[in-house]
Amino acid sequence: MLASIRLERAARTPAAASLHERVVLVTGASGGLGRATALAAAQAGASVILLGRKPRALERVYDEIEAQGWPAPALYPLDLEGATPRDYEDLAATVEREFGRLDGIAHCAAHFNTLQPFGQIEPLEWARAQHVNVTAPLWLTQACQPLLERAADAAVVFVVDDLRRMGRAYWGAYGVAKHALLGLASIIHEETESSRLRSHLLLPMPMRTALRRAAYYGEDTAMLPEPDEAGAALAWLLGAA
Repeated sequence: MLASIRLERAARTPAAASLHERVVLVTGASGGLGRATALAAAQAGASVILLGRKPRALERVYDEIEAQGWPAPALYPLDLEGATPRDYEDLAATVEREFGRLDGIAHCAAHFNTLQPFGQIEPLEWARAQHVNVTAPLWLTQACQPLLERAADAAVVFVVDDLRRMGRAYWGAYGVAKHALLGLASIIHEETESSRLRSHLLLPMPMRTALRRAAYYGEDTAMLPEPDEAGAALAWLLGAA
């Protein structure tokens, strides 16, 4: 079973150089949480592979990391909605060829459309939500598993949402996907418990992101914190500590 802990603030930030010489892959790297995670991991010394579907947005994150003088990141544009298992195999082969290792994956990419009654969910929207939020993380982790298990200490981090809310009315396809992701992460955790590959779940605090704005119509998201602290916590989970 996955153990649940509440990270104290002092433990939510990776120590300087704690990810030195590690290679970590961040999906959704141009989004709110993905960008924050990539910056925190790079600041801790990791070589970060920025994966996302918008090359120009990825380039902006690349420039932010480069401007700080942290380890040079790499760009890997890929649309998770249309990617096939072969695409993930090619990704793993590219990582092995270019870096020779992979020490962690931060699954920050997510797809959320809108709150709506279950009877109004379009079939394609249902399939899209399950694919991006559950199937894509599975296929990516599968393809990279051999690389991860060769590392001395590797971690895969999945991002969940508040399941007390996700089981309520109108959360629809996204809510079901987040419940499924919890189950997937728990299974991976048990199957890899005796290996050098760790599996974690991160439940972030409410934060200022596009997904939050789309889901909570009446909320002033400008009053919420930026995702920097959640990104630092995710980067901390990628390390040996």
